[in-house]
Amino acid sequence: MRFKLITATCLLALGLFTTADAVEINQDGANAVRDNLAKLLSKELAKSGLVTVNPAGTRYEIIYDLAKLFARADPATTAINGSTSFSTFATPLENGLWDIKGDDSLDMSVRFIGPDRKQGEFSLSLESFAYGGVFDPAINFLRSSTYAAKKISLSSKFAAKETSFSFADANYSSNFADSAGGNGRVDLVGNGSTSGFFERISDPGMPPVEIRADSIDVGLKANAVPLAKLIDTYVFVMEHDDEEEYSRETHHRVKELLTQIMPLFSSFNETVGLDNPTVTSQAGLVRAKTFGYDLAVDGSADAVRFGFGVNAQEISLDSSLVPASYSALLPTSLNAKLAVPNMNFAAFGDLYVTLDFDKPTPEGFGEKGMQKLFPDGEVTIDVPKVNVRSDIYDFDISGEIKGRVDGAEQYSMEATILARDLDKTITALQGLAKTDPDLSQVSFGLMMAKGFAKTDPDGRSRWDISIGRGGSVVVNGQVIKAADQP
Repeated sequence: MRFKLITATCLLALGLFTTADAVEINQDGANAVRDNLAKLLSKELAKSGLVTVNPAGTRYEIIYDLAKLFARADPATTAINGSTSFSTFATPLENGLWDIKGDDSLDMSVRFIGPDRKQGEFSLSLESFAYGGVFDPAINFLRSSTYAAKKISLSSKFAAKETSFSFADANYSSNFADSAGGNGRVDLVGNGSTSGFFERISDPGMPPVEIRADSIDVGLKANAVPLAKLIDTYVFVMEHDDEEEYSRETHHRVKELLTQIMPLFSSFNETVGLDNPTVTSQAGLVRAKTFGYDLAVDGSADAVRFGFGVNAQEISLDSSLVPASYSALLPTSLNAKLAVPNMNFAAFGDLYVTLDFDKPTPEGFGEKGMQKLFPDGEVTIDVPKVNVRSDIYDFDISGEIKGRVDGAEQYSMEATILARDLDKTITALQGLAKTDPDLSQVSFGLMMAKGFAKTDPDGRSRWDISIGRGGSVVVNGQVIKAADQP
């Protein structure tokens, strides 16, 4: 989805248009738009001509020339070839909004010689990409937008290190609506998909790795985002990017802006799903029918919960590094969810804005920040669900782990492990142990564990495990190990 990021970045530069009511399209207006766009660039890029604006009938044509990104490069060591520019058209609407459209292509390459005389190359190609949307000056961004591209490829090569990736096509759409709480914040909903994904990474110190997927789907939701304030903050920082040291007034304004944009959202969700992904390397081939992950952040600013989940179905590994007797132990499916609750980002943010950005970070600031982020230095990891299965086992794990951020070794854990058809698992391991004696230890360990197990009504074996900070271990109410002596 890097194409999405490139396109969105270009459209972000529209964020300084004024209300479109009664706009007269002329060269003075074009120059004003150009100057406003320049505020989103470093001062060097603003002078380079990266952005050009011309009146075009009833709209403005905004031209982005990516070759200008290398304006300061030495022509003797840098060569830029291909089509490097594309256009965005902005048309004022009667309701004060702007209609944004673009339909273009790119096929550029840059060859250069680095300071160490090593040759490098970068290339970007999009057979076609089209986008459209409605820009709202009230939020300094696009209320709605759609993007579509075909045959996208990007590659880089430097000092024998190579990275390349490509998509057959990519589509993305987004929408911003005013948040219920007001205060200029907006709710974002975005969805995207790609097909024919391929990536290859090679390095002299590492055999090549290739990653493929038939398709990738992405979903994004973020509520109460201070979008306009974020853009204001970015513009202010860019206006002062050439200052070696902030003045007291600038320093104060940066902190004021940072305070205004906190929290960055009230909730955030991202989901990514891959169909038929494969990873090929010297170690072998890993494939799955589906693979996905999800991120979720929610809760009040002083009690944020961060959740992460991963799932994979019909996993297989074809590798000579894995003995045949161990292949049955490899999972064929995985579904795991983890969470870290009770993070106090409000207190952490309050501490952060006390920093003097022109001075080195005070010693111990990181440790102090962690103490603020995790009240009383206590970290909790929730494990709502972990399910792992293969042809010979099926385990469910849930629980909670508590520890400290100061590195203290003491921790506690409450966990429940459930095993379906445990006798089947033990029998399978005993059979495998006939050809690999090392597995007899595993089967013997499971037989011992079975002796501590309880049986649930559905027939699954259960172990309720409690580990105290004093080192005690209790399984299903039976003390396995007493607490350590002081």
